[in-house]
Amino acid sequence: PMLQEALGIRPHVLVLNKMDLADPRQQPKVLEQLKQQGCPHVVFADCQRDSNVKKIVPLVARLISSSPRYDRAENAEYNIMVIGVPNVGKSSLINSLRRLHLRKGKATAVGGEPGVTKAVLTRIQVCETPLMYLVDTPGVLPPKLGDVETGMKLALCGAIRDHLVGEDIMADYLLYTLNRQQQFGYVQHYGLPEASDDIGHVLKHVALILGKTQKVKVLTGTGNVNVTMLNYSAAAYEFLRAFRAGRLGRVTLD
Repeated sequence: PMLQEALGIRPHVLVLNKMDLADPRQQPKVLEQLKQQGCPHVVFADCQRDSNVKKIVPLVARLISSSPRYDRAENAEYNIMVIGVPNVGKSSLINSLRRLHLRKGKATAVGGEPGVTKAVLTRIQVCETPLMYLVDTPGVLPPKLGDVETGMKLALCGAIRDHLVGEDIMADYLLYTLNRQQQFGYVQHYGLPEASDDIGHVLKHVALILGKTQKVKVLTGTGNVNVTMLNYSAAAYEFLRAFRAGRLGRVTLD
């Protein structure tokens, strides 16, 4: 909402990345909702496979050329800023555009957690015709989130660092969400006998299947004894990673 005010009349495109992880049945509903909110230029993209990324440069060029304020120079050179919440693939988008239009490799570092891009980088060329430069920026979130559930959804998507929320709490919320949406991919993925609402039961099964154990020192009357126990924190982390990689099915949280 703050950015909409700052953008004003500037041409802008909303890229919804990681569409390979989202539920495709929700796309029409999402587009309709965004249109009602005054966001008509939306592109669903997947930077891992470069799906739909080719649509972005022509759309941006068309929006700029149809804007009288920004179509003054004879030699068109487009400078575009990439803005978004952490870990949505801003750097991946720049690399994907370079692959497609310049046949060049990585220009900016990427990672599966928030905070990889630390500063506003120098502009990076992503296209020759038209001449287009992109500027990568660190992920931004509003200083205060509307409600706890919004925060949990952002955390599940990796926009907030896991340890700030707690992997066990996030895993519990993820299980609740999957069951509520009747997305039972986790049952097949981990070989569970049936769906379950008990996160302890699910994490125990995940830990057993993946061999996630830890040595714990137990104090007894006759001395210290090392006991091997299931590592529930490691199991919760693996459960979250499987969701983020799309191994538990294609899920749209909102």
